[in-house]
Amino acid sequence: MTVLGVLLAAGAGRRMGTPKALLRDSNGTPFLARAIGVLADGGCDSVLVVTGASASEANGVLDETGWRDDPALDVVVAEDWDEGMGASLRVGLTAACDTNASIAMVTLVDLPDVGSSVVRRMLRLPHDSDVLARASYDGTPGHPVLIGRDHWAGVIGSARGDRGARDYLAANPPKLVECGDLATGRDADTPADL
Repeated sequence: MTVLGVLLAAGAGRRMGTPKALLRDSNGTPFLARAIGVLADGGCDSVLVVTGASASEANGVLDETGWRDDPALDVVVAEDWDEGMGASLRVGLTAACDTNASIAMVTLVDLPDVGSSVVRRMLRLPHDSDVLARASYDGTPGHPVLIGRDHWAGVIGSARGDRGARDYLAANPPKLVECGDLATGRDADTPADL
């Protein structure tokens, strides 16, 4: 089964004060480049980045870090990014439909302590086109979410506003994969979270 990493990095980061795709960690590593590396190093065959609010600046980060030249990387723009995560997810999974991937590993750009070990653990599950699984951290569901192709149309149809796939996952409960020993899974929403 071919796994496509889908990285949602389209938001404006209003509470953060800047788009999170443009943030850098204390070593100067861009969150965007780090998150791509997490998916690639974790075992995804290719990575699709969904940009939006800061699309041109994100492209600059990809150029700066060398990811732009990687043949396993593709970038799409969610023009309606300001609707919320649902728009990014719809654009990402719609683009995934044009690939040979059977599974999408969906994650967010603002998860600074979620590393490739989490992605590897998720990919240890027996998986095929009907897989639906979600990382959890001390029992709290989080990201990444492993979504088999059989679920893509349903997720695309239900993803609205800032709810992303929540409604679909509530109606179709995913298998939870405990990863609390590997990361906290907390996202960085405000400067205090950094």
